[in-house]
Amino acid sequence: MSAGEWGAVIASVALVALVVGVLITLTSLSRTLRSLRRTVEDLHRDTIPLLDDLHGTVMQANAELERVDSLLSTAESVGHTVDSASRLAYLTFSNPAVKALALGAGLARAGKRLRRERGRD
Repeated sequence: MSAGEWGAVIASVALVALVVGVLITLTSLSRTLRSLRRTVEDLHRDTIPLLDDLHGTVMQANAELERVDSLLSTAESVGHTVDSASRLAYLTFSNPAVKALALGAGLARAGKRLRRERGRD
């Protein structure tokens, strides 16, 4: 055999080894892709019901938030009403109450003076 023939045999063996390596790599890649496909299908199958549950939970939370918002609006309205009523009561009763207290204080002073003057006589 000549050197050219040996070179052709070595090149052929290297090419066969390369083809075998590529086939092994492709087989491994194919198995990995099948496993990945199964994993994605499992994930899809498991997440769809979870997303449906999540959607229901979000809808329920929104309904509760609307209810709480309504309650807060009502409480705010009651607070404004109580504030207005207390302000009105203050304006209505403060002036007469102050006058009654002043009258009582004046009468008490007058009574003390009268008692003092009677005590001197």
